Formats: sequence, structure tokens, C-alpha cells
Amino acid sequence: MKENKKIVVIGGGAAGFFGAINAAAFHPGAEILILEKGTQLLGKVKVSGGGRCNVTHACFDPNELVRFYPRGEKELLGPFHQFMTGDTVAWFSERGVELKTESDNRMFPQSNSSQTIIDCFLSEAQKSGIQIRTQCGIHSLHRENEKWIVKTENETIAADKILLTAGSSIQVWELLRKLGHTIIDPVPSLFTFNCKDPRIATLPGISVPHAIVRIVGSTIETEGPLLITHWGFSGPAVLRSSAWGANWLAEKNYSCTFMISWNGQTQKETLAELRTLRDNEGKKICSASPLYEIPQRLWKTICDYCSITDIKWASLSNKQIELLAKEISAAEFQLEGKSTFKDEFVTAGGIDLAEVNMKTMESKLFPGLFFAGEILNIDAITGGFNFQAAWTTSFIAAKSL
Repeated sequence: MKENKKIVVIGGGAAGFFGAINAAAFHPGAEILILEKGTQLLGKVKVSGGGRCNVTHACFDPNELVRFYPRGEKELLGPFHQFMTGDTVAWFSERGVELKTESDNRMFPQSNSSQTIIDCFLSEAQKSGIQIRTQCGIHSLHRENEKWIVKTENETIAADKILLTAGSSIQVWELLRKLGHTIIDPVPSLFTFNCKDPRIATLPGISVPHAIVRIVGSTIETEGPLLITHWGFSGPAVLRSSAWGANWLAEKNYSCTFMISWNGQTQKETLAELRTLRDNEGKKICSASPLYEIPQRLWKTICDYCSITDIKWASLSNKQIELLAKEISAAEFQLEGKSTFKDEFVTAGGIDLAEVNMKTMESKLFPGLFFAGEILNIDAITGGFNFQAAWTTSFIAAKSL
């Protein structure tokens, strides 16, 4: 049946377009309008994945998928049973955009260009007759006579339904706070660790395939590839720590001690192996024999720090062996601030999920008000998971409008 309702989507990003396009499909005849505060549409899509757009992640089990979300793990289980990775792949395929899976299970358009996703959204929006207005910030939002009244700088719009996809917009969060919604204060979620330590000063660009990062004084422990940068540390192991430790690290003002296991093992395990090595490979020079896939330059730096350069394994004392084991598996560094991960900025915080019906994405406090994407207190580690949450929540909201 044709509908004549008016749906206003506030936010011209990924979740906004995905929601608007699906709303047009679910509600034929509805008038749909996207309002974007900035001049640019789909800016985050453009820069995501290094300009290739990491659309989603090749994890097809909802119970596994939710484990990648520090905030939203429990709440997303139901939504992922409604719409998840396989549905995302099919949605884009039906519109002529094929995705490919890389060795780390990240999924990108086969074109390797985020412009492919942007062109898909703009084309589908045009086909669906969706109106788009840029430079259209929201000044106020309130309910009046079963209509939602949206005021911008230039006009007042009466809508039957509102879909809020404005991301981590402080201004929109404040409007919702005034309405009566609880907003979890935002803090950065995906960021790299600043660290000025002489041990890594000459090693930018060096990476190890499997490291463990532990935040001292907390329960945060993550693993994965680790990269030394000009400003400190990056790579999946660090980014996962920043995601799971977002609130804890913010409270510490990004100043604390963290430990790195370069070989992904405990200090005790490494110590036992080094003692065996001393007994069996005694004639070899320590610094000339890298272990655990640790790159030569990093290995030599570790040996230099332990004062065992050009020393044979058989000559190492117990204290030297213990120090080497510590530097391999429990090296301590100081976090001295953070840096944004590339051009991708993700925040923890947003609308309290207890105030959202996760089966429909509708506000429990105000009928006709729906949410999707980063405006919710949902965030994930890097790898396509934040986009998947956006696709899922906006699809469900579009269906439920």
C-alpha cells in the first residue's frame, strides 16, 4: 500500500543513506528527506579503509560477531539475527557492488575504491526519489500534535517519523538530552598510543605479527599485529586496547603504563624457552639470532637494552636471561597521549541503549523517533565492524519506521 507519511533522516552519512534507501523500499510513497549539516555527503565512507571502504567483516555467526563490540555486545545479538554480514553482502550485490574478502577477513568493494559505495548510495537515493539537503543543521527538535517538528536555519519541517543518524554530533546529542534521553558522554575509541621511548626511537615501520598488549592496573589485554610508528605504537593489538579501554584510558587522561609481549607469550613461558636455548644453542651469538619472528632491528635493540650484544647464549647469567625474557614478553612502556587512527574517528558514547527498543531501533521514550549508527552507544574495533553496526541498525530502523 502506498504511504504518504513524511520521514526525515537527520545525518547524511553511511547509516543515514542506508536507512533512507531501505525506508523507501519498505514504505513506497513515503516522502523521505535527508538533512546533512555539512557540505559533504558520506565523508567517513570516503576515507574509511584507507580510501577503499572496509564495508564489513567476514564473520557470519551473530554470536561471534558481537564479540568485536566493546559497547553493544549484548544489545546487538538480536539485531544481528535480523540483518548481518551475509545480508550486507547480498544488499550490495543486488545493486551491482560485489565485495571481496581479504586475508584478515576484512571485506572491501572489488573496485578497491570507496567511491563505488558512495556512487551506489547516491544512485539508489536518486532512483528512490529521496530529497537531500546539505548545510542544513538542526536547531531544534520537538513533538507537537503527533508530528515531529524539525527546525533548521532556513525552515521548519513537520515529519511523521524521524531517523537520527547524525553520528557523534555533540549538538544533536544535546537536543536529545533536552528532550529527556540519557547520553553517555563520548570518549575516543579507536586511537594509537603516543610513546617517546628510546628503545623504539629508531624503529618506525617495524611490525610484529602477533603481540599482546596489557594495560597495567586494568583487566585490558588484547592481541594481534603491532606496529611501531614515529609517535609510538599502532596496529590491531593497540587499536583493540584503545577500544576496550576507551573509558578507562580517558579517566587516566591517556597516561599510564602498558606492557608489550613481542612474541605473544607470557614472561614465564619465554623464560623457560630461553633457558633451554642457552643449554642447547650455547655457541650462537644472542643478538645475531632473532627469535619469535621478531625483526632483526627490533631484536638487536632488545639485546642492546639488556646489554647482551655480541654475547653467546652459553655466557648469559640467570639475571640476563630473566631481563631478556621480560623485555621480550613484558616490556613496560609509558602511554603519553593518543593520536587519531588515520582519518577514521570513532567514539564510545551516545544514546543509552537501555532507552532504545533494539528490535525496532525506536526510542522507548518518544514514539516515532528512531536511531541508527554511531549516534548510539555502540562501537567496535577496526575491521569493518562499525559499518556493520550502522547497516544493521539503519536497516532495522528503516523497516520499523
